[in-house]
Amino acid sequence: MPTWDATLTFFALSVVLGLTPGPDNLFVAMQAATHGRRAGLAVVLGLCTGLLGHTAAVALGLAAVFAASATAFTVFKVMGAAYLAWLAWQAWRAPVGANAGERPPAASWRRLYGRGVFMNLTNPKVALFFLALLPQFVVPGQGPVAAQIAWFGFVFIVATLITFGGITYFAGAFGERLQGSPRAQRWMNRASAVVFAGLALRLATAQR
Repeated sequence: MPTWDATLTFFALSVVLGLTPGPDNLFVAMQAATHGRRAGLAVVLGLCTGLLGHTAAVALGLAAVFAASATAFTVFKVMGAAYLAWLAWQAWRAPVGANAGERPPAASWRRLYGRGVFMNLTNPKVALFFLALLPQFVVPGQGPVAAQIAWFGFVFIVATLITFGGITYFAGAFGERLQGSPRAQRWMNRASAVVFAGLALRLATAQR
């Protein structure tokens, strides 16, 4: 198995990557600000579940096959972009006037969790990122390659939980201050719609 020095180095890199502004942490921040901390955490758990899928794909060699297929890349990015565009439409039309601090129903949490899973798994850039990143830390002679990749994938997920959890906490606190104002809620919904639309455009125009 990888040494602790290699693990700590990879963990530090993963934390920096988690805090670097990007589509995923922006997505988490908007969800937490709009729906609350618990809902934001559901999205984070969904994204991390998606990372499990990408880790398995790299460990099993599936990501390499995916990277070589222009058709697969296009299909996945179109699916992801279409889903984000639908989320933008839903956010734009979302009702306002809910009570401050009102907890979303359990079904909403399940939908938000599924939203995180689907967004992550249908983003081909994440698959290619894992394919480029994880093998760099594999050291021959320190155990099976698949096991080392799985380990580093696990470390990346832990770092993501910590960094995105922090983003969720602060974004949720900001959103709670605005939930009592229907006007502020409306602007938050519109801002979420713009973010989703921007992410959809970014993914739709992504190149391998």
